[in-house]
Amino acid sequence: MKDIYIYLENGTFLKAKSFGAEGTEVGEIVFNTSMTGYQEIATDPSYAGQFVTFTAPEIGNVGVNENDNESTKVHCKGVFARAYNDDYSNFRGEKSFSELLKENGTLGICDIDTRYLTKMLRDSGAMMMIASTEIDNIEELKLLLDSSPRIEDINYIEQVSTTQSYIHKNGAWNMSTMSYNKAVMSDKKVVVVDFGVKRNILNELVEAGLEVEVVPSSFQAEDLIQRYESNEIGGIFLSNGPGDPLTLSNEKIEVQKLIEKNIPMFAICLGHQMLSIAHGHDTYKLKFGQHGGNHPVKNSKNVVEITAQNHNYNVPDSIANIAELTHINLFDNTIEGVKYKNKPIFSVQHHPEASPGPHESKYIFKEFADSIK
Repeated sequence: MKDIYIYLENGTFLKAKSFGAEGTEVGEIVFNTSMTGYQEIATDPSYAGQFVTFTAPEIGNVGVNENDNESTKVHCKGVFARAYNDDYSNFRGEKSFSELLKENGTLGICDIDTRYLTKMLRDSGAMMMIASTEIDNIEELKLLLDSSPRIEDINYIEQVSTTQSYIHKNGAWNMSTMSYNKAVMSDKKVVVVDFGVKRNILNELVEAGLEVEVVPSSFQAEDLIQRYESNEIGGIFLSNGPGDPLTLSNEKIEVQKLIEKNIPMFAICLGHQMLSIAHGHDTYKLKFGQHGGNHPVKNSKNVVEITAQNHNYNVPDSIANIAELTHINLFDNTIEGVKYKNKPIFSVQHHPEASPGPHESKYIFKEFADSIK
């Protein structure tokens, strides 16, 4: 393992070991509290532009495999691990985590105190950083970091969204057959606007009985409205994605056009935030975000669900003026879900597809399917 050097914008300078690709990368550092799922996290498009600090101490011990990818590649800038294990042991493992990172040009950083990093981010908030296997001079690293654009200045949606429309036919994972359930013919078709959609979200939409077509983030609202009015599609889903939603000015205009037509819509994470912005209620940035698989959320029936989270931005309390609050985060009382008044539109901030257990939120996909004619 080569040495790798890390400089954070608060002046912290660290040295560690590299187990991924070599090079120099700039991004925002966050921490994730999930105890499993490092492959799913690394391949989640919502992490584009970020370094992810794993709080689980042992990373790599089950390897990786094609079926657990949430997209076609690794999207984060790099990952931090307290201890990395290159020798994996899992009957489903196909290669090591370091091989996956190297194939995708992603930095892997280990032999570092991730508890120290997590506490720093908890106290100081998410921040920009630079990591390099090539540069060991603190002043040079600082100069490069200071001259690089911040994550909120970059439209990562353009990098992670599909460029061509396609049909998704896989349903939920079937452990008994070690494969995905295939879609059955459905007369309920929805369009997924891809801001960086996770594969398992598409799987759950199919599993709920929907025919799923995925379109680029550069969609034209007029096209979708025409297809809805001609009964070709019955609804629209706005996906998760990376970056600051306030930078998506063109997408905001298109979503506003969809809202005006009262088309049934469901959204998760960034899509949830886009609906809020399109309704005139701008999002705000959380101190260190919510990233993990153990967040308790109370729904409108006063039932507590355990949810997976991955977001740095949140919708404001003012959204309650135009929407019913359906989900609240019990860690910090932030808004986790809304249903807009007098409209067939609802959304959640958390990820109901992620299966954190034991009481989950997958029923939301069925509710969306039931709302589609």
